[in-house]
Order: sequence, then C-alpha cells, then structure tokens
Amino acid sequence: MAEENKNEETEEVVADAAATPAETPAPEAATEEVAPEAAADEAAAPVEGEAAAEGDAPAPKEEKKRDIFAELLGEEDPDKVKIHKSKKSKNVTKGLVHVTATFNNTTVTVTDERGNTIGWSSAGKMGFKGSRKSTAYAAQVVSQDACRQAMAHGLKEAVVRVKGPGAGRESAVRAVQGVGVDVTEIRDVTAIPHNGCRPKKARRV
Repeated sequence: MAEENKNEETEEVVADAAATPAETPAPEAATEEVAPEAAADEAAAPVEGEAAAEGDAPAPKEEKKRDIFAELLGEEDPDKVKIHKSKKSKNVTKGLVHVTATFNNTTVTVTDERGNTIGWSSAGKMGFKGSRKSTAYAAQVVSQDACRQAMAHGLKEAVVRVKGPGAGRESAVRAVQGVGVDVTEIRDVTAIPHNGCRPKKARRV
C-alpha cells in the first residue's frame, strides 16, 4: 500500500510538473504582446528623428538672413556682390573715390579720372539722421552704396582721396576694398591753412 501511495504521489508531482510548463507560456505571450508595442515605438522613433530633421530644414532661411545682415555690415565676400550694369554704362575701369568725413556728416563721391561723377552717396541719403550721420558705420554704408553705383559703370581700380577729420575716414576706405574695388593709392587731401585767414575771436564765457 505504501508503494502504491508513493507511486500516486510521484504521478501527482509529475502531473504538476507537466502542468506548469503549459502555464509558463503566458509570460511569453505577454512578451509577444509587448513586443509589437516596442516595435511600434521603435518605428515611431525614426519618424521623430525625421521630424527633427524637418525642423532643421529651415537652415537655408537662416543663411539668407545672415547674408542680408552681412551685406548691411559690409562683411560679404567680394565674389558674392551682385552688380547689375546700368543701361547707360560708361565703361570706366579706373577712377577716384573722394571721401569727405566731417564732424557732422560723411559723403562719398566716385568719379572717373577726369572728374566726371559716376556715383555718389551721403549719410542722409542712406537714412541716417542727427549725430548718427558722422559715425564710422554710416561712412561704411555710404562708401558701399557709392562704390556699387560706380561698379555698375565698370569701376575696378580706384585712388581714394580722404578729406576731413571725421570718424568715418578709415571705415570708408575699408568698405571700398570690401566691395571689391582695388585701391591702388590712398591720399589725405585735408585742407591745411598756412596762416592765410585771420582766426575767429576767442569765445567769451
């Protein structure tokens, strides 16, 4: 009897052991159910990456903005400067750039070798008012505008003549070079009195 009871107990244990593997596949099924969700997440991940890449797509617009600001600041490359030849082009390859920088204003006039004007600009023409007309930045913008007008007539080389004690002397000359005109010579033609005129009386304060 004892042996029969032992055999029955072993059969029950074997039956239990056989039953447990049948129940264990449940976690595998769970993993299989979770796996599609993970796959969906993985499939969604590249889409987010693409969205991020699409978010980075407006980079060309930023470059355009940078180019516009570079043109305003005169930092563009000479090769990128677009010059449209005027209909009445005078084909002047060499000329003179007259820069007049005073304490109150800055004017630039570009002429041919005979003195005929082919381009001019001033701080007031470029939209500067008041004390800003005598700044170095105003002189830079003015010089670029005048030189581009002259380059429409074919200007490539120029002699720069600087006149006056203003703050835009150096920046105007650098702007001429930055636009793409070859500066062959720089002269200071500021008028110097040789005791010709009697000075004003001293102010009474």
